[in-house]
Amino acid sequence: MRRVLPLCLALLAPGSAAQAPGLTPVLGLVREPGRGAEVRRVLAGAPRGVQVGLLVRDLTTGAELEAREADLSLIPASTVKLVTALSVLLDRGGAGGWWSTELTVPAAEVGRARVSHLTLRGGADPTLGVADGPNSLRALARQAHARGVREVGEVRLDEHTLDAATWNGLVLGVPMTPVRLSDWHAAPPTSAGEARRRAGAALIRELRRAGVRVSSERVGTAPPFIPFLPPSRVDERGRRLPPDPFVPVARRPEQGVASVRSPSPTGVLAATLRPSDNLRSEELLATLAARPRGNGTLPGALARERSALRQGGVDLTGVHLADGSGLSRENRLTARALVDLLRAAHDLPYPTSPPRAELPAQTYRGRRNALAEALPQAGTGENVPEHDGRGGTLARRLVGSGLDVRAKTGTLPGVSALAGYVTGASGHTLAFAVLMNGPGDAPILTLRALQDEVVRAVAAAH
Repeated sequence: MRRVLPLCLALLAPGSAAQAPGLTPVLGLVREPGRGAEVRRVLAGAPRGVQVGLLVRDLTTGAELEAREADLSLIPASTVKLVTALSVLLDRGGAGGWWSTELTVPAAEVGRARVSHLTLRGGADPTLGVADGPNSLRALARQAHARGVREVGEVRLDEHTLDAATWNGLVLGVPMTPVRLSDWHAAPPTSAGEARRRAGAALIRELRRAGVRVSSERVGTAPPFIPFLPPSRVDERGRRLPPDPFVPVARRPEQGVASVRSPSPTGVLAATLRPSDNLRSEELLATLAARPRGNGTLPGALARERSALRQGGVDLTGVHLADGSGLSRENRLTARALVDLLRAAHDLPYPTSPPRAELPAQTYRGRRNALAEALPQAGTGENVPEHDGRGGTLARRLVGSGLDVRAKTGTLPGVSALAGYVTGASGHTLAFAVLMNGPGDAPILTLRALQDEVVRAVAAAH
């Protein structure tokens, strides 16, 4: 019969920098004390004043293998990006999803060579480009020309899908706008007005390049897209009749003349998670806010994230979300919430081509798990500052260990975290999360080394 022994942890001294609001110490447990001895030994080396939350779960058996303060609410730093990534995957319907962008014209002008205005409408697709590939303004312009559009009075942007002002408080300091171009990543616009001007000017250039004359350089704003709802009808006895199928031209919403869609979100997830790209992460969060699915605001996007986590069976006790990147120190996660999230991502049915009937473990081992493949992979030895390969922020960690570790790092002053997957000695996939919060001068390299030792110990023991 297994015994469960309480592990008494030293509480932080009063006034420690890590005792932020919401960091309430709770009693932690280590299951299977014999196996957990090495993990306890490693964590005993944590610097004074550092709080640790740890949980390890076997995703094959569901067993909880190691736990220490797993429900302690801690600052997670960039492991928040795991929340953003899973929420986007669920929102898009998995790895086979996409975002779309279109050009519309007034219904009364459909089929005409000259239109009064052309409106760019989109769902904040972070992969939309100016000229590269099929998901670009150039592709939209060429489609409009192929549909017979030869002259445009004015280009407009629909800015009602996102309320950029609600992102003004981000630590990142960059507004989120309904139309974002991937070409801007190195030099993002500093205001919604600048974004409108730059996107409109780029579209005008591409329309002219495609052979469409644009009369005005002005970039206008469009009213929101509102579908026409025909009025109810009744007969002479007051009985309800079907709506009149004829919609007056003046009441019809604008009609599309061009449309593009993004590739699978897996590419942008990898470009976000591997180098821990803060801007891309906030852009991904903004897609959750975009109307009509969202309400256009940052609080609305964060609420949709919580809903996605709840849908995935994540325990939300002690969870508070403030942004998509983890730059805010107001974020709070627990080791349990992160492991729940990793379990949900592991068990998702990821569509493949051709379709496969396989269990989640087969998908993971076959490297077809969208979230796991977007994560940094430990020990690849790549040049980390260039972020040009699979290793990302884990490239120089656990080098030579022989372990298959795919995980997200997190770093802020006094904060270090690591959460992801490792294949154990049993051959099973283990989900783990290690959150460490301490004073602002806590030695981050020491904390990372301890996390790596924990991963080695866990993989060897299980």
